[in-house]
Formats: sequence, structure tokens, C-alpha cells
Amino acid sequence: MNYHLILLLAAAGSTLTQAQTPVPANDQPLPDRQAQLPATAKVAGEQYLTPRPMSAIPDNAFGDKVLLGYRLFANTQQLRDKYVGNELNCINCHMDSGRKANAAPMWAAYFAYPAYRKKNDKVNSFEERVQGCFNYSMNGQAPASGSPELVALSAYAYWLGMSGLMDEYGVQGEVPELTDAQLLAGGKSEDFPVPDAIKAALTVEQRAALPGRGFPKIAEPEQAYDPARGKLVYQAHCQTCHGADGQGQQMGGVYNLPPLWGPQSFNWGAGMHRVNTAAYFIYENMPLGKSIQLTNQQAWDVAAYIDSQKRPQDPRFNGDVQKTKAQYHQHDGYYGDAPNGINLGQDAYPNFPKRQ
Repeated sequence: MNYHLILLLAAAGSTLTQAQTPVPANDQPLPDRQAQLPATAKVAGEQYLTPRPMSAIPDNAFGDKVLLGYRLFANTQQLRDKYVGNELNCINCHMDSGRKANAAPMWAAYFAYPAYRKKNDKVNSFEERVQGCFNYSMNGQAPASGSPELVALSAYAYWLGMSGLMDEYGVQGEVPELTDAQLLAGGKSEDFPVPDAIKAALTVEQRAALPGRGFPKIAEPEQAYDPARGKLVYQAHCQTCHGADGQGQQMGGVYNLPPLWGPQSFNWGAGMHRVNTAAYFIYENMPLGKSIQLTNQQAWDVAAYIDSQKRPQDPRFNGDVQKTKAQYHQHDGYYGDAPNGINLGQDAYPNFPKRQ
């Protein structure tokens, strides 16, 4: 298998052969599987895990799963109209293909699940957390449990994390292969297979809270965040990439820079619609390629501006915006408010639209 060729094809936007019929919607209400990512302030001098390079993926059946996971992660548009309903890719929020510390890296996320979630009163597996991303961040329909796509994405996250831990603690050899069921569950359990040197160095809870997980928490703004001020920040620092209208930029019909609001962006259930989550992400990671350029206040204000725009409906919408808000939106956000003269929630774009 020529891995270099496959990686180039993925970067260029290769597609998978797939059915174009969406998965039928689940009749049961969607649970809240898009909780706010954990956020802690950065610690000076903190060391972050470094996963092995992609060239180290083994040339075998397990390596094929890992590589497919990478391809889907980097070019999630392969799943458009099947599981994806907007113009985003996983890498738009998880920078450097899920490898970058402080940008919600997948190597840290994998070892944080299974995890109990108070909002849906159950233990969520890693697979279920990824399903939530399809429902909300991708404004689509989650793949069924155990699907090849979920197995592949789980294998990729696991390989990133385990390869980094093995190198960090001097464990030689290939990353141990896991069954599909083990991959889908996640790495936060006492019986999860971990090399002895890693188990001796880190407890389960320490593995679940690796430095660089999530987006670093920043201080509250000195002034209350304000979309009007945020618009000025957006015009000065963001619109060159994302457009004056926030709709991103395309080349050859493919979005190389994502839309931040509107019908092709994340919906009202996605974690990024929270002003604090968006502010943490923006401060640490934007503008792309030259992060930590904005002031604390600017990050909060521009996050408020972006999150006060019209976007697709929360898939958990029950016909009453205020009831949906009360159940799922008790946080920093604008769902059910009218900062621009329209009710954000009542006036929303549809979920899982087909590409025109």
C-alpha cells in the first residue's frame, strides 16, 4: 500500500464510494452529547504528547483502519449527504488533523472516554462522543453504532494517543492492536490494555487529563463581551479568511476555509456555539497560522459576534424555543435571544440539508 499517495489523495479531497441516502432519523430525542470541552489554563513549560508521524502507521489491517480514520478526519466531506450536512471537516476545530495540543487533540480525547455525562445521565463511550459531533458540529446524522466510519475514527484517535504515550515512556514496538469493540469504547477504564511502563507512570485519571486537552481556559473579559465590538474585530482579523459574510471560501467547489455561520456551518447544538468555548478556541488558535494574536477582550467579543449569527436549528428542538433553551442552553450563548432583531432558534436554517 502506498501511504504517501493515499495521504496526498486525502489532502486533495479524494472521495469514498458511498450511498447517498441519509440514515433515517432516530425517533428518540437526541441526548446532549456535546457538552462543553474541559478547559484549564495553560501551565508555563508544560510538555505535550507528540504522536508518531503518519509514516509510522503499520501496513496491515489495523493500519488500514487508522489510515481510513485519518482520511475521514481530514476530509470529512467524503461523507457529505451520508452523515455530514454542512461544509465543515473535523480538522476545522481539531487543528493539525487532531494532533495539535490545545486544539482539542484526538490523542487526549480518546483517553477521556468512557465518561459519565450528567446531562444525559449515562456513561458515554468515545463512539457516542463522535456521534455527537456528526449530529451537531457537522449538522448531519450520526453513523450507526459499530459502523466502519466510527471504528476508523476511533482507531485513528487511539493510534495517535497510544503512539505518543509509548514514545514518551520508552515503549518500543508497534501500537498494540485492539478489537473494534475496544476501540469504540475509549481508553478510560481500569482494564483498558496499556503497556506496563505507561500504566506504572500514569493512572487512568491522569491519562484522561493529558496536558493540552481541549481548549485552554482564558480569563473572563474585563468588559462584558459585545457582538458590536466583535464585528470590528472580525473585520480586522477574520474576514480575510472567512469572508465578510462569514461563509468561508471555496476553491474549485471545495471549502478550504470554513463558514462560521449560516446554513453550511455548525448548528445550535454544537459546542462551538457557546461563547466561552469559541473564545477559548479563537484566542489560542486563530488567526490560522499566527495564533495568540488577539487580546483577551477581542477573543471574547469576536466569539460573541460569530455566535450571535443565524445558523441551523438545534436537532433537539422540541417545537418550543424557550423550552429547548431551558433544557439544553443554560450557558453563554444566544439561542432563543434576538441580538440582531431575529429570534435565534425560532428563525434557523434546517438540519442535515442536502448539498445543492
